[in-house]
Amino acid sequence: MEIVSLVRFLESADRIMNENREYLITLDSVVGDGDLGLTMGDGFRAAYMCVKDGTHTDAGKLLYDAGKAMSTAVPSTMGTLMASGLMQAGKALKGKDSLESHDWIILFEAYFDGVANRGKAKIGDKTFLDGLHPALDALRSAIEGGKTLEIAASEAARAAEDGFENTTTMIAVHGRAATRGEASRSLKDPGAAVAALLMKAFESSLVI
Repeated sequence: MEIVSLVRFLESADRIMNENREYLITLDSVVGDGDLGLTMGDGFRAAYMCVKDGTHTDAGKLLYDAGKAMSTAVPSTMGTLMASGLMQAGKALKGKDSLESHDWIILFEAYFDGVANRGKAKIGDKTFLDGLHPALDALRSAIEGGKTLEIAASEAARAAEDGFENTTTMIAVHGRAATRGEASRSLKDPGAAVAALLMKAFESSLVI
């Protein structure tokens, strides 16, 4: 698979995040300051615009540069977390001039680690990670089980959506929602919604 597949992924993320601006704003207005839709829309647009010319020949450099562009465009908490994920993924794929299916597992594992390390969060804290983690498990299981990347991405997207819905069983540990304590349990986490949209973007990018 050529490196252009990463450009398509970021283009899809740009489109889907911007299509869902109001959705994310509405979710975030309940537990945050309501700017998540703007941050994700502007952030992923900056990431895509940085690499859309197709001149990158190194997968790692492409992702790292996209992350740097995002961090500059949206230096907010969530913007920095998403940028950290892209940059960590870039480090993990440094030197790659093409991608195999397994490299997408490496990409999303590194993305997870980049966000977790920067945000000091863990699974169960009611964050982005609770959407991405089940998706990563599903992606890994499908690919290692011999399924096509397209099917694996579809299963990962469904798992991410389930992970997002499952955040209503968790108490928030980080951010403004954490001040609500037990009352935060019934709320859906906006960060996990971003993870679900990101995996939807991955699935969509494989449909030519």
